[in-house]
Amino acid sequence: MALVFHLAFYSVLIMAASLAGGLAPAMMRFTHRALHLLMSFVAGLMLGVGVFHLWPHATEKLNYDVHAAASWLMAGLLGMFFLIRAFHFHQHASLEPDDAQAPGSNAESEHSGCLVHDHGHHHDHDGTHSHVSHGVDPPAAHNLSWAGIGFGLTVHTLIDGMALAASVQSEMSLGGTTWVAGVATFMAIALHKPLDAMSITTLMASSGWSRRSRMAANMAFAAMCPIGVILFFAVESVLSANGTFLGAALAVSAGVFLCISLSDLLPEIQFHHHDRLQLSLVLLAGVLIAWGLVFIEPRHSRELQPDRQLSSVMQIEI
Repeated sequence: MALVFHLAFYSVLIMAASLAGGLAPAMMRFTHRALHLLMSFVAGLMLGVGVFHLWPHATEKLNYDVHAAASWLMAGLLGMFFLIRAFHFHQHASLEPDDAQAPGSNAESEHSGCLVHDHGHHHDHDGTHSHVSHGVDPPAAHNLSWAGIGFGLTVHTLIDGMALAASVQSEMSLGGTTWVAGVATFMAIALHKPLDAMSITTLMASSGWSRRSRMAANMAFAAMCPIGVILFFAVESVLSANGTFLGAALAVSAGVFLCISLSDLLPEIQFHHHDRLQLSLVLLAGVLIAWGLVFIEPRHSRELQPDRQLSSVMQIEI
């Protein structure tokens, strides 16, 4: 029952964060700098969670078969990569005051106007990152089908829910301080979902969808993570005889987190020449927080591996 209440608590907080993100564009304005600093921080956190939390737990649950863990990680990374490539859903848009409409304003200014950050990375031949002014309809609103966006983000969020369930179950099975079980994965998802929800409602608003429709879509999207948690246990019950399912799920989740984090980080590093120091610092802050959370999770997993190595050496000597 502790596992159920733990996941229910996390799910409610993630739903609240997602709903807030979807409502944010109608209630406040986000500057280009603020949005990309937040993106870099969350990307660093997700990168750290994938490397420091999900991957080590995956190898442990797979009986330290690193090759199997690597295969499942690659499956998760490539699966998410091709999902993004097929549906182009992973993008974040920022809305600012309509400064770009003023006479003489620069439509490609890095810090003014309504900017759309598209992870399709449309850039001109001189290598600069393209931005779309408020006076031009965002290409994403016309070039992306709503079915593709809805499907892509739904699958992405269902996987996040499964990753959360796998992480919490794995850490709670180790004993120790169970109230922090899965907290790193929870933080990464809770901070990332508002950005995804903001993208949905921003694109819907730019395409003329009504406020009621945007609210309905926002609520439906917020429910996807808890549904992913339920889906994890449904699949696990079917594969209960297979003890490696949890390890495979953790490794796949690690690959997904790596893909999502790098799809946010690489555009910042390659195309954004402004605010390099700030972007780098918040990136490192996200990674360091993920690393620091390692020391408050159950320690049994980190103490078990040396014993296994010693046992293997003794068997060889015998």
